[in-house]
Amino acid sequence: MHDMEELLSLEIKREIADRYFGFRKMIEDSSREYNQHIREAYRQLENEVGFDLIRLYILLGRESLIHDFFRLTGLRDQVFLDPYLLRSASIRQRLFAGQSVHGLTRRSRFHNLFIDIYNRLSEGVSRYRVTLARLVEEGKAIAEDIEAFHRNNDLGTMMGFMRRLDGSFSQQEGSMAGGLSSGRDDYLEEKMRLAAPAGAEHLLPAIPSLPPLKSCRGALRDLIDTAFESQGMPEARELVTGIGSGSIHP
Repeated sequence: MHDMEELLSLEIKREIADRYFGFRKMIEDSSREYNQHIREAYRQLENEVGFDLIRLYILLGRESLIHDFFRLTGLRDQVFLDPYLLRSASIRQRLFAGQSVHGLTRRSRFHNLFIDIYNRLSEGVSRYRVTLARLVEEGKAIAEDIEAFHRNNDLGTMMGFMRRLDGSFSQQEGSMAGGLSSGRDDYLEEKMRLAAPAGAEHLLPAIPSLPPLKSCRGALRDLIDTAFESQGMPEARELVTGIGSGSIHP
């Protein structure tokens, strides 16, 4: 009879442990996938938003014009803006290598290059915003799963129940032993507690949608013309000569 009770006790404890650690592993796997998604989203931000933003910064040339661009587009944070990028000839050369440029004059090529990058950037921002919104919901879902897991799997209660199955709370142990066990359970529960992952909105920058070109074309054209004139012909010529195909005229 004693062997049967011990076997039944082991089976119950195994089921409790399998259930607890099974759900815990599912949440830990989800958290790892979420962290990987965050890293992928940052790479998407760099590739589909960051490089084109830097290209526009270089075309604008001056920080004052860049801030005018921020006001025009509603960009709030100076994402990827580093004064060194505006001065580095090697970075400028790498970023504009292979860029397709069309137009008959240097001014039109400069203008068209800016507009093409702006349109591509707008599409990249839209895709990134979809990714960020999805990750915000993914992080919230994991946090809710963790809260439900701790609510439905009280580790202290589980440990007390398994000790009672073992007959640990015998009359000989007395109240002092019970108090010590309770303290150990609280410590173990705190140590085993799952932490909710940081929200994507705190890990990745929020970038507003860029205004459609048709709604800001005039103001953007003025900004581009100012940038072309302020950079001076040598620098403007460097940016629009030898990129893509087409005739070049003064």
